[in-house]
Amino acid sequence: MTTVPSALSALLEVYSRAGPVFVAGNGAELVADDGTRYLDFVAGIGVNALGYNHAVVRGAIERALGSGLIHVSNLYRTEAGERLAEELVARSFADRVFFCNSGAEANEAAFKFVRKWSGKPEIVAFSGSFHGRLFATLAATDRPEYRKPFEPLVPGIRIVPREDWAAVDHAVSASRTAAVIVEPVQGEGGVRPVDPEWLGFVRELCDSRGVAVIFDEVQCGLGRTGALFAYEQTGVVPDVLTLAKPLAGGLPMGAVLLTGAVAAALKPGDHATTFGGGPLVAGVALDVVRTIAAPEFLAEVRRKGEWLGGRLANLGAGGSRVAEVRGRGLMWGVELTEPAAPFVAAARERRLLVATAGPSVLRLIPPLVIAQRELERGVGILEEVLA
Repeated sequence: MTTVPSALSALLEVYSRAGPVFVAGNGAELVADDGTRYLDFVAGIGVNALGYNHAVVRGAIERALGSGLIHVSNLYRTEAGERLAEELVARSFADRVFFCNSGAEANEAAFKFVRKWSGKPEIVAFSGSFHGRLFATLAATDRPEYRKPFEPLVPGIRIVPREDWAAVDHAVSASRTAAVIVEPVQGEGGVRPVDPEWLGFVRELCDSRGVAVIFDEVQCGLGRTGALFAYEQTGVVPDVLTLAKPLAGGLPMGAVLLTGAVAAALKPGDHATTFGGGPLVAGVALDVVRTIAAPEFLAEVRRKGEWLGGRLANLGAGGSRVAEVRGRGLMWGVELTEPAAPFVAAARERRLLVATAGPSVLRLIPPLVIAQRELERGVGILEEVLA
């Protein structure tokens, strides 16, 4: 006799799900099935930039559903995707945009694009990186425990020490290297802003050797650092930029932004996507991008980020458990002198949701629309947990 699995046991156990069953959300709070409200400093791992039940997202979804067009396929033109591409081009360095469904897909596509553009096979990534869990992006991700069970991975991808000037000079080859890929602010690697001076050196080095620069802004892009794109705060402009998490307000969507030079190497048939840039997700994403890009919205993110960074710095000054606090905008990591997981659980018991970024780092990535009083409440809980 076949046993009918429970709702939870029917799911493949590649996540260790914890806590309550969430049934609703509003603003920066999630609501459990028993009515308990949780202050969310995770935001779907940086996805829900506009929080929950935001009027912009809800209105965009309702308009898209009203048209009857959820999917058409990229065999045909639809207005929403073309308008979104124009918006991203107008607001960035890029000349062309490719849409897909996730950050890992965006990075996989970027790898293909730069290999086709350059005619060279090698990609250089850096220590602390996280670019995805597909076969090429996993090869560029500095997590040996994630990589080893699935080897052999895609060849031709190297990981070298981050912010090591000599190492990158040695690794980047005019004859072999197609591109380097770097997160301006590493997310899973511990919430680490990368030194802008070193990024400038990498840019100059790549220019001199005919190598493309890819910025992975899947987690740190689209307002998270207080600028629409994190590269704007570094003084360094990439050739290729990948986006995903907050792009479509919680719907699955990724994007690759490219210069005209890289885009010119691609022709119909070189890459494809069934669902990428469909009318529903693209219509929502257009309104999300316009909302986040508003100067007053980004100014508020910077203001709240400065307050949060200053308050968190006091944790480092006053607590033996806190080794370092680092971040930018509304993306912060609190590195502890002991494992972070017990403190995530303790915060959840006090109705605050936080995440980790490696074994010993608490990661705080609340919705960008979070109110000041909610930030204060959340940090107060965190101070109690770490006391």
